[in-house]
Amino acid sequence: MQSNRPGTKKKLNGTVIVTYRCNARCSMCSRYKQPSRPEEEISVETIKKLPEMYFTNITGGEPFIRTDLKEIVRELRKKSDRIVISTNGFFTDRIIDLCKEFPDVGIRVSIEGLEQTNNEIRGLPDGYRRGYQTLKTLRGRGMKDVGFGMTVQDRNAPDLVPLYEISDEMGMEFATASLHNSFYFVETKNIIHDRPMVAENFERLINRLLRSSSPKKWFRAYFNHGLINYIYSQKRLLPCNMSFDTFFIDPQGDVMPCNGTMDKEVMGNLNEQSWETLWNSPEAERVREKVRRCNRNCWMIGSVSPAMHRYIWKPAAWVAVHKIKALFCKRPYSMYENKIVRDYREGKVTKEDLDRCSTCELCLEERCGV
Repeated sequence: MQSNRPGTKKKLNGTVIVTYRCNARCSMCSRYKQPSRPEEEISVETIKKLPEMYFTNITGGEPFIRTDLKEIVRELRKKSDRIVISTNGFFTDRIIDLCKEFPDVGIRVSIEGLEQTNNEIRGLPDGYRRGYQTLKTLRGRGMKDVGFGMTVQDRNAPDLVPLYEISDEMGMEFATASLHNSFYFVETKNIIHDRPMVAENFERLINRLLRSSSPKKWFRAYFNHGLINYIYSQKRLLPCNMSFDTFFIDPQGDVMPCNGTMDKEVMGNLNEQSWETLWNSPEAERVREKVRRCNRNCWMIGSVSPAMHRYIWKPAAWVAVHKIKALFCKRPYSMYENKIVRDYREGKVTKEDLDRCSTCELCLEERCGV
Protein backbone atom coordinates (compact mmCIF):
# COMPACT_ATOMS: atom_id res chain seq x y z
CA MET A 1 0.00 0.00 0.00
CA GLN A 2 1.19 3.46 -0.84
CA SER A 3 0.26 6.93 0.33
CA ASN A 4 0.08 9.88 -1.99
CA ARG A 5 2.96 12.21 -1.05
CA PRO A 6 3.33 15.84 -2.18
CA GLY A 7 5.27 16.10 -5.39
CA THR A 8 4.29 12.67 -6.73
CA LYS A 9 1.51 14.20 -8.85
CA LYS A 10 -0.52 11.06 -8.31
CA LYS A 11 -4.23 11.67 -8.75
CA LEU A 12 -6.63 10.26 -6.17
CA ASN A 13 -10.13 8.81 -6.16
CA GLY A 14 -12.43 11.07 -4.13
CA THR A 15 -15.98 11.10 -2.82
CA VAL A 16 -17.51 14.40 -1.78
CA ILE A 17 -20.52 14.09 0.54
CA VAL A 18 -22.04 17.53 -0.02
CA THR A 19 -24.95 17.11 2.41
CA TYR A 20 -26.52 14.67 4.85
CA ARG A 21 -29.97 16.12 4.16
CA CYS A 22 -32.23 13.73 2.25
CA ASN A 23 -35.84 13.65 1.06
CA ALA A 24 -35.93 9.82 0.93
CA ARG A 25 -36.68 7.50 3.85
CA CYS A 26 -34.81 4.36 2.82
CA SER A 27 -35.34 1.24 4.92
CA MET A 28 -31.61 0.41 4.88
CA CYS A 29 -30.30 3.91 5.62
CA SER A 30 -31.18 6.20 8.51
CA ARG A 31 -28.95 9.10 7.48
CA TYR A 32 -32.04 11.29 7.04
CA LYS A 33 -32.52 11.12 10.80
CA GLN A 34 -29.21 12.93 11.33
CA PRO A 35 -29.13 15.60 8.61
CA SER A 36 -26.39 18.18 8.31
CA ARG A 37 -27.20 21.84 8.85
CA PRO A 38 -27.09 23.88 5.62
CA GLU A 39 -24.93 26.62 7.11
CA GLU A 40 -22.27 24.06 8.15
CA GLU A 41 -22.05 22.14 4.89
CA ILE A 42 -18.86 22.06 2.86
CA SER A 43 -18.25 25.30 0.98
CA VAL A 44 -16.87 26.00 -2.48
CA GLU A 45 -13.82 27.53 -0.77
CA THR A 46 -13.09 24.20 0.93
CA ILE A 47 -13.72 22.34 -2.35
CA LYS A 48 -10.96 24.48 -3.89
CA LYS A 49 -8.46 22.92 -1.44
CA LEU A 50 -9.06 19.35 -2.66
CA PRO A 51 -6.26 17.58 -4.59
CA GLU A 52 -6.31 16.51 -8.22
CA MET A 53 -8.51 13.47 -8.79
CA TYR A 54 -8.98 11.02 -11.63
CA PHE A 55 -12.53 10.33 -10.42
CA THR A 56 -14.95 12.11 -8.10
CA ASN A 57 -18.29 10.90 -6.82
CA ILE A 58 -20.65 13.56 -5.48
CA THR A 59 -23.13 12.06 -3.06
CA GLY A 60 -25.22 12.69 0.05
CA GLY A 61 -27.82 12.56 1.47
CA GLU A 62 -29.42 13.88 -1.66
CA PRO A 63 -26.95 16.18 -3.45
CA PHE A 64 -29.59 18.06 -5.42
CA ILE A 65 -31.05 19.44 -2.21
CA ARG A 66 -28.11 21.87 -2.31
CA THR A 67 -28.99 24.97 -4.31
CA ASP A 68 -25.32 25.70 -5.01
CA LEU A 69 -24.50 22.28 -6.47
CA LYS A 70 -23.65 23.86 -9.82
CA GLU A 71 -20.93 25.93 -8.18
CA ILE A 72 -19.52 22.83 -6.51
CA VAL A 73 -19.48 20.91 -9.80
CA ARG A 74 -17.92 23.87 -11.60
CA GLU A 75 -15.03 23.87 -9.12
CA LEU A 76 -14.61 20.09 -9.07
CA ARG A 77 -14.35 19.97 -12.87
CA LYS A 78 -11.12 21.94 -12.53
CA LYS A 79 -9.70 19.19 -10.33
CA SER A 80 -11.21 15.91 -11.52
CA ASP A 81 -11.02 13.99 -14.80
CA ARG A 82 -14.48 12.51 -14.28
CA ILE A 83 -17.44 13.33 -12.04
CA VAL A 84 -20.47 11.17 -11.25
CA ILE A 85 -23.35 12.38 -9.08
CA SER A 86 -25.37 9.82 -7.08
CA THR A 87 -29.00 10.89 -6.62
CA ASN A 88 -32.48 9.50 -6.06
CA GLY A 89 -33.54 11.32 -9.24
CA PHE A 90 -36.51 13.00 -7.58
CA PHE A 91 -35.54 16.58 -8.46
CA THR A 92 -35.77 16.11 -12.21
CA ASP A 93 -35.76 19.81 -13.18
CA ARG A 94 -32.66 20.56 -11.09
CA ILE A 95 -30.82 17.55 -12.52
CA ILE A 96 -31.68 18.46 -16.11
CA ASP A 97 -30.66 22.07 -15.51
CA LEU A 98 -27.26 21.05 -14.13
CA CYS A 99 -26.66 18.61 -16.98
CA LYS A 100 -27.40 21.29 -19.56
CA GLU A 101 -24.36 23.16 -18.29
CA PHE A 102 -22.25 20.07 -17.56
CA PRO A 103 -23.21 17.40 -20.13
CA ASP A 104 -20.03 15.42 -19.36
CA VAL A 105 -21.05 14.78 -15.74
CA GLY A 106 -22.34 11.28 -14.96
CA ILE A 107 -25.65 10.68 -13.18
CA ARG A 108 -26.53 7.53 -11.21
CA VAL A 109 -30.12 7.30 -10.01
CA SER A 110 -30.73 4.96 -7.08
CA ILE A 111 -33.68 2.72 -7.94
CA GLU A 112 -34.26 -0.22 -5.63
CA GLY A 113 -36.33 -2.45 -7.88
CA LEU A 114 -39.50 -2.20 -9.91
CA GLU A 115 -42.07 0.45 -9.06
CA GLN A 116 -43.82 -0.93 -5.97
CA THR A 117 -40.66 -2.39 -4.47
CA ASN A 118 -38.65 0.78 -5.04
CA ASN A 119 -41.27 3.10 -3.56
CA GLU A 120 -41.65 0.90 -0.48
CA ILE A 121 -37.89 0.64 0.17
CA ARG A 122 -37.04 4.27 -0.52
CA GLY A 123 -40.10 5.74 1.20
CA LEU A 124 -40.68 8.11 -1.72
CA PRO A 125 -44.21 8.06 -3.16
CA ASP A 126 -43.85 8.31 -6.93
CA GLY A 127 -40.09 7.84 -6.49
CA TYR A 128 -39.74 5.19 -9.20
CA ARG A 129 -41.60 7.21 -11.83
CA ARG A 130 -39.64 10.36 -11.02
CA GLY A 131 -36.27 8.55 -11.09
CA TYR A 132 -37.08 6.65 -14.28
CA GLN A 133 -38.32 9.82 -15.98
CA THR A 134 -35.13 11.63 -15.01
CA LEU A 135 -33.00 8.89 -16.58
CA LYS A 136 -35.17 8.75 -19.70
CA THR A 137 -35.01 12.52 -20.15
CA LEU A 138 -31.23 12.59 -19.75
CA ARG A 139 -30.84 9.76 -22.26
CA GLY A 140 -33.13 11.60 -24.64
CA ARG A 141 -30.86 14.62 -24.40
CA GLY A 142 -27.96 12.49 -25.59
CA MET A 143 -26.21 12.03 -22.25
CA LYS A 144 -24.23 8.78 -22.20
CA ASP A 145 -22.92 8.53 -18.64
CA VAL A 146 -26.26 7.84 -16.95
CA GLY A 147 -27.61 4.79 -15.22
CA PHE A 148 -29.26 2.93 -12.37
CA GLY A 149 -27.86 2.11 -8.95
CA MET A 150 -29.45 -0.66 -6.85
CA THR A 151 -28.77 -1.83 -3.29
CA VAL A 152 -29.68 -5.52 -3.37
CA GLN A 153 -31.38 -7.10 -0.34
CA ASP A 154 -33.96 -9.79 0.44
CA ARG A 155 -36.82 -7.47 -0.36
CA ASN A 156 -35.77 -6.54 -3.89
CA ALA A 157 -33.46 -9.34 -5.10
CA PRO A 158 -36.15 -10.80 -7.42
CA ASP A 159 -36.22 -7.42 -9.21
CA LEU A 160 -32.46 -7.41 -9.85
CA VAL A 161 -32.42 -8.96 -13.33
CA PRO A 162 -35.68 -7.30 -14.49
CA LEU A 163 -34.26 -3.89 -13.54
CA TYR A 164 -30.97 -4.70 -15.27
CA GLU A 165 -32.91 -5.62 -18.42
CA ILE A 166 -34.66 -2.25 -18.35
CA SER A 167 -31.33 -0.45 -18.04
CA ASP A 168 -29.81 -2.60 -20.78
CA GLU A 169 -32.67 -1.86 -23.18
CA MET A 170 -32.18 1.85 -22.51
CA GLY A 171 -28.41 1.57 -23.06
CA MET A 172 -27.64 2.66 -19.51
CA GLU A 173 -25.10 1.80 -16.83
CA PHE A 174 -26.21 -0.55 -14.04
CA ALA A 175 -24.44 -0.40 -10.67
CA THR A 176 -25.08 -2.71 -7.74
CA ALA A 177 -24.38 -2.84 -4.02
CA SER A 178 -25.65 -4.77 -1.02
CA LEU A 179 -26.49 -3.92 2.57
CA HIS A 180 -23.80 -2.37 4.77
CA ASN A 181 -23.67 -1.12 8.32
CA SER A 182 -21.64 1.98 9.17
CA PHE A 183 -21.66 5.47 10.67
CA TYR A 184 -22.42 6.80 7.17
CA PHE A 185 -25.67 4.88 6.82
CA VAL A 186 -26.48 5.38 10.53
CA GLU A 187 -27.29 1.67 10.55
CA THR A 188 -26.05 -1.29 12.56
CA LYS A 189 -28.74 -3.91 11.89
CA ASN A 190 -28.67 -4.42 8.10
CA ILE A 191 -28.25 -8.06 7.11
CA ILE A 192 -29.19 -10.44 4.30
CA HIS A 193 -31.48 -13.15 5.69
CA ASP A 194 -31.98 -15.49 2.70
CA ARG A 195 -28.47 -15.64 1.30
CA PRO A 196 -29.07 -18.44 -1.26
CA MET A 197 -32.05 -16.60 -2.78
CA VAL A 198 -30.14 -13.32 -3.07
CA ALA A 199 -27.06 -15.14 -4.43
CA GLU A 200 -29.17 -16.93 -7.06
CA ASN A 201 -30.35 -13.57 -8.37
CA PHE A 202 -26.79 -12.27 -8.46
CA GLU A 203 -25.83 -15.45 -10.33
CA ARG A 204 -28.48 -14.74 -12.97
CA LEU A 205 -27.19 -11.19 -13.37
CA ILE A 206 -23.56 -12.32 -13.58
CA ASN A 207 -24.37 -14.75 -16.39
CA ARG A 208 -26.14 -12.05 -18.37
CA LEU A 209 -23.19 -9.71 -17.91
CA LEU A 210 -20.68 -12.37 -18.96
CA ARG A 211 -22.64 -13.17 -22.11
CA SER A 212 -22.75 -9.54 -23.19
CA SER A 213 -20.36 -8.08 -25.76
CA SER A 214 -19.15 -5.38 -23.37
CA PRO A 215 -15.78 -5.87 -21.58
CA LYS A 216 -16.96 -3.34 -18.99
CA LYS A 217 -19.88 -5.63 -18.15
CA TRP A 218 -17.54 -8.62 -17.85
CA PHE A 219 -15.65 -6.84 -15.09
CA ARG A 220 -18.93 -5.83 -13.47
CA ALA A 221 -19.70 -9.54 -13.38
CA TYR A 222 -16.57 -9.96 -11.25
CA PHE A 223 -17.75 -7.17 -8.94
CA ASN A 224 -21.10 -8.95 -8.48
CA HIS A 225 -19.26 -12.23 -7.87
CA GLY A 226 -17.57 -10.34 -5.02
CA LEU A 227 -20.98 -9.30 -3.68
CA ILE A 228 -21.95 -12.95 -3.32
CA ASN A 229 -18.72 -13.48 -1.41
CA TYR A 230 -19.56 -10.44 0.74
CA ILE A 231 -23.12 -11.45 1.65
CA TYR A 232 -21.72 -14.79 2.78
CA SER A 233 -19.51 -12.80 5.20
CA GLN A 234 -16.20 -13.81 3.62
CA LYS A 235 -12.86 -12.05 3.29
CA ARG A 236 -12.59 -9.50 0.48
CA LEU A 237 -11.44 -10.82 -2.87
CA LEU A 238 -9.07 -7.84 -3.23
CA PRO A 239 -7.08 -5.77 -0.71
CA CYS A 240 -8.51 -2.47 0.50
CA ASN A 241 -6.46 0.67 -0.21
CA MET A 242 -8.84 3.23 1.25
CA SER A 243 -6.98 6.21 2.74
CA PHE A 244 -3.95 5.42 0.55
CA ASP A 245 -5.27 6.28 -2.91
CA THR A 246 -8.90 7.08 -2.09
CA PHE A 247 -10.70 9.39 0.33
CA PHE A 248 -14.10 10.66 1.42
CA ILE A 249 -14.88 14.17 2.65
CA ASP A 250 -18.10 14.84 4.55
CA PRO A 251 -20.31 17.94 4.80
CA GLN A 252 -18.34 19.19 7.83
CA GLY A 253 -15.03 19.05 5.93
CA ASP A 254 -13.77 15.93 7.74
CA VAL A 255 -11.60 13.76 5.49
CA MET A 256 -12.10 10.03 6.04
CA PRO A 257 -10.73 6.83 4.52
CA CYS A 258 -14.17 5.57 3.49
CA ASN A 259 -17.82 5.33 4.46
CA GLY A 260 -17.72 1.73 5.66
CA THR A 261 -16.31 2.00 9.17
CA MET A 262 -18.58 1.50 12.16
CA ASP A 263 -17.30 4.69 13.81
CA LYS A 264 -16.26 7.76 11.87
CA GLU A 265 -12.47 7.79 11.34
CA VAL A 266 -11.11 11.29 10.71
CA MET A 267 -7.76 11.99 9.04
CA GLY A 268 -8.15 15.76 9.40
CA ASN A 269 -10.45 18.66 8.56
CA LEU A 270 -10.03 20.49 5.27
CA ASN A 271 -11.83 23.58 6.57
CA GLU A 272 -8.93 24.04 8.97
CA GLN A 273 -5.92 22.49 7.17
CA SER A 274 -4.26 22.46 3.76
CA TRP A 275 -4.57 19.21 1.81
CA GLU A 276 -0.83 18.48 2.02
CA THR A 277 -0.75 18.99 5.79
CA LEU A 278 -3.86 16.88 6.33
CA TRP A 279 -2.93 14.00 4.00
CA ASN A 280 0.55 13.60 5.51
CA SER A 281 -0.34 14.23 9.15
CA PRO A 282 0.26 11.81 12.04
CA GLU A 283 -3.52 11.54 12.41
CA ALA A 284 -3.84 10.43 8.78
CA GLU A 285 -1.16 7.79 9.34
CA ARG A 286 -2.98 6.59 12.44
CA VAL A 287 -6.12 6.11 10.36
CA ARG A 288 -4.16 4.28 7.65
CA GLU A 289 -2.84 1.89 10.26
CA LYS A 290 -6.45 1.14 11.25
CA VAL A 291 -7.30 0.51 7.59
CA ARG A 292 -4.46 -2.01 7.39
CA ARG A 293 -6.03 -3.93 10.27
CA CYS A 294 -9.68 -3.48 9.21
CA ASN A 295 -11.67 -6.73 9.13
CA ARG A 296 -15.05 -5.42 7.95
CA ASN A 297 -14.57 -6.81 4.43
CA CYS A 298 -16.80 -4.21 2.78
CA TRP A 299 -17.46 -4.64 -0.93
CA MET A 300 -18.60 -1.25 -2.24
CA ILE A 301 -17.72 0.23 -5.59
CA GLY A 302 -15.88 3.13 -3.94
CA SER A 303 -13.23 0.81 -2.54
CA VAL A 304 -13.43 -2.03 -5.06
CA SER A 305 -13.07 -0.05 -8.29
CA PRO A 306 -9.62 1.37 -7.35
CA ALA A 307 -8.57 -2.09 -6.14
CA MET A 308 -9.68 -3.70 -9.41
CA HIS A 309 -7.48 -1.24 -11.30
CA ARG A 310 -4.52 -1.72 -8.97
CA TYR A 311 -4.73 -5.53 -8.96
CA ILE A 312 -6.12 -5.83 -12.49
CA TRP A 313 -4.61 -9.28 -13.10
CA LYS A 314 -6.95 -10.86 -10.55
CA PRO A 315 -10.29 -9.79 -12.03
CA ALA A 316 -8.82 -10.14 -15.54
CA ALA A 317 -7.93 -13.79 -14.91
CA TRP A 318 -11.43 -14.45 -13.53
CA VAL A 319 -13.02 -12.79 -16.56
CA ALA A 320 -10.82 -14.78 -18.98
CA VAL A 321 -11.79 -18.10 -17.40
CA HIS A 322 -15.50 -17.31 -17.48
CA LYS A 323 -15.48 -15.90 -21.01
CA ILE A 324 -13.90 -19.16 -22.19
CA LYS A 325 -16.65 -21.05 -20.35
CA ALA A 326 -19.23 -18.83 -22.07
CA LEU A 327 -18.09 -20.24 -25.41
CA PHE A 328 -19.22 -23.71 -24.40
CA CYS A 329 -22.11 -23.31 -21.97
CA LYS A 330 -25.15 -21.10 -21.47
CA ARG A 331 -24.38 -20.45 -17.80
CA PRO A 332 -20.64 -19.85 -17.48
CA TYR A 333 -20.91 -18.83 -13.82
CA SER A 334 -22.26 -20.68 -10.80
CA MET A 335 -22.52 -19.26 -7.31
CA TYR A 336 -21.31 -22.68 -6.11
CA GLU A 337 -17.85 -21.83 -7.36
CA ASN A 338 -17.60 -20.14 -3.97
CA LYS A 339 -16.61 -22.77 -1.41
CA ILE A 340 -18.60 -21.05 1.32
CA VAL A 341 -21.78 -21.33 -0.77
CA ARG A 342 -21.18 -25.05 -1.21
CA ASP A 343 -20.44 -25.47 2.49
CA TYR A 344 -23.69 -23.70 3.37
CA ARG A 345 -25.69 -25.91 1.01
CA GLU A 346 -24.11 -29.02 2.50
CA GLY A 347 -24.75 -27.94 6.09
CA LYS A 348 -21.07 -27.51 6.98
CA VAL A 349 -21.79 -23.88 7.83
CA THR A 350 -25.02 -22.57 9.34
CA LYS A 351 -26.89 -19.32 8.89
CA GLU A 352 -25.99 -18.44 12.48
CA ASP A 353 -22.28 -18.96 11.72
CA LEU A 354 -22.48 -16.53 8.81
CA ASP A 355 -24.59 -14.03 10.74
CA ARG A 356 -21.92 -13.88 13.43
CA CYS A 357 -19.36 -13.01 10.74
CA SER A 358 -21.42 -10.07 9.50
CA THR A 359 -21.29 -6.44 10.65
CA CYS A 360 -24.85 -6.59 12.01
CA GLU A 361 -24.59 -5.62 15.69
CA LEU A 362 -27.26 -8.15 16.66
CA CYS A 363 -24.94 -10.91 15.46
CA LEU A 364 -21.62 -9.60 16.75
CA GLU A 365 -21.60 -11.08 20.23
CA GLU A 366 -19.41 -13.83 18.86
CA ARG A 367 -16.85 -13.45 16.08
CA CYS A 368 -16.50 -16.44 13.81
CA GLY A 369 -13.64 -18.39 12.38
CA VAL A 370 -15.41 -19.61 9.23
